[in-house]
Amino acid sequence: MTSTFVELKMPADDPQETQSHEEFHSPMENIEVFSLPNEESYSIKQMEGVVHGQLEERVRPYIDLVDSLRMTGIERDLSLPAIAVIGDQSSGKSSVLEALSGVALPRGSGIVTRCPLELKLRRLKGGVQWHAVISYKNENIEFNDPSKVESYVAKAQNDLAGEGVGICEDLITLEISSQDVCDLTLIDLPGIARVPVKGQPDDIAEQIRSLIMKFIKKRETINLVIVPCNVDIATTEALRMAQEVDPEGKRTLAILTKPDLVDKGTEKNILDIVRNQVIPLSKGYLIVKCRGQKQIDDRISLEDATKIERDFFRRHEYFSCLLYEEKATIQCLANKLTQDLVDHIKKSLPILSEQIQKQLWGTKKELGSYDIGPPLDTQKKKFYLIETLTDFNEKVNRLVSGDVVNEENLFVLLRVEFQKWKKHLDDSKAEFHKIMQEVVDQYDLKHRGRELPGFSNYSVFETAVQKLVVQLRFPALETLRVTREIVQKQLADIAKNCFSIYPFLQCISLNKIDNIQSKQGGKVEERIIEQFDMEELVYTQDGIYFKSLTGNGGQNVSADNLSSYDSRVKYPEMLKAYYEIVLQRLADMVPMLIRFFMLKQSAKMLCHEMLKLVDGGNVNEMLKEESDVSRQRAELQSRIDRLSNAQDKINNFF
Repeated sequence: MTSTFVELKMPADDPQETQSHEEFHSPMENIEVFSLPNEESYSIKQMEGVVHGQLEERVRPYIDLVDSLRMTGIERDLSLPAIAVIGDQSSGKSSVLEALSGVALPRGSGIVTRCPLELKLRRLKGGVQWHAVISYKNENIEFNDPSKVESYVAKAQNDLAGEGVGICEDLITLEISSQDVCDLTLIDLPGIARVPVKGQPDDIAEQIRSLIMKFIKKRETINLVIVPCNVDIATTEALRMAQEVDPEGKRTLAILTKPDLVDKGTEKNILDIVRNQVIPLSKGYLIVKCRGQKQIDDRISLEDATKIERDFFRRHEYFSCLLYEEKATIQCLANKLTQDLVDHIKKSLPILSEQIQKQLWGTKKELGSYDIGPPLDTQKKKFYLIETLTDFNEKVNRLVSGDVVNEENLFVLLRVEFQKWKKHLDDSKAEFHKIMQEVVDQYDLKHRGRELPGFSNYSVFETAVQKLVVQLRFPALETLRVTREIVQKQLADIAKNCFSIYPFLQCISLNKIDNIQSKQGGKVEERIIEQFDMEELVYTQDGIYFKSLTGNGGQNVSADNLSSYDSRVKYPEMLKAYYEIVLQRLADMVPMLIRFFMLKQSAKMLCHEMLKLVDGGNVNEMLKEESDVSRQRAELQSRIDRLSNAQDKINNFF
């Protein structure tokens, strides 16, 4: 019976020395394994399980916290700590992600990743079966076969970006739960392109750059830059983009791939890069060797590829030392990424908590500007309808009473129009007197017989008055038209304000306002026409007439002394006196008709019509909200719920 002896060994001075060892499983602990007889077996996998378990105990609570925050949907409002993977086309991005996730992803030439792929890796304890969920748009597909990952991701990309080589900003989420993965969330982004290939738009390079920048510029994101060893790192576009958004390199980690393609004689240059001596980054560099195309063609499994990678570095003349420095292999990368993500989460939580509080305050304030909306209970909804209609009626009555309900004062607007009407009447005096004098003169010239001047026929005076007064009819009706528009607009503004989120109520109230105003306007028009018809009677009380005549130049004129009144002056003064009476009647009558019918009675009729909606009406239909308002209120409330839930989780975590 043999047992396993575990020895912790320091790095060898001679790199070749490491090539003589049989096994090397955990570069983090510098573990060497030798088989010894008659000892209890203690496998490398057991030791690795202990190491990973200790790491998991430290990091898992933070990963779980971010997962729980992500499940609240908080990413709609704020960015959560994540790792974005960027690199030039054919840089080895997919190979690194495959090695970390343990599943094959789409491969090929040109743009392979055509949509952002959020890769959630969840390590499960015990003998739990491998499980995955892929989500995008309205699709949510669960499956238990790792071999289907590649086809599902390819289908998702085709559904979102279309068949071909186009790209799309819509996110694909692939969550893998397994006992063989580390706890990580990574976002794979399209490979950086410079020259469009057949079928691609001319600005494909700018499209990809814009998409990548959208993710890597967020301060909550760790940028994982993939760079092949066989290119000049100083000219790598991926690293240049990372430096653009993170000039100090505080959240950038670079991964060197394809170490087997390094030109002879340049190995030490690679060592200098990995040791952070060329382009310094706070998070530094690691080097990995993943499956190449030949290994994929030869069906080398990911598990076997991990062993091949370990052996490659262990036996390499120059790079073996990087194992002891914990700067090589996918296992080291997984551990470092996990620890870096957790550290990043720790630093981000206070900032995230502050951002949540600010958004909560702002969102609650915005929601407060919206009407609370109708209740769901049927009986309460009816009471709510009554309150809503009562509020509308109260505003209508306040408007009629002279209160300022809208932006403009109704009575100020009406007074302006009534003053215009009065001015038009006053301006008509001169024309009236001129025409009347001409009538008198013409009568004396053509019809006067033996009578002295001033004793003209009364019928001439009556006919002249009738013809001249009737000319005021059109300006009176025009005053009605203008004031009706003002009143109707003020009532409509109340309806739009009170029923802004209820299309049915707004529509029906506006229709009722229009119908009532039209009906009442017709009544006023009839009254105005009647008034002008009555003015053809040429009548007023004697006392009123004498008083007007006195005010127009007559001195103590009465029925007794009227016959002795100077005949040359009497006739024009008598005409003027009567016209003043007519103008006074019209000046007051038109506004009073408008105020009574268009305001007082219209308001009474409108309030009555609106309250009738409560009986027999479809309450649900009447209180059906305008879609945008309802949606916006629901979105605001949903955001408040998300933010509050997220804040509670962070508070409970500490």
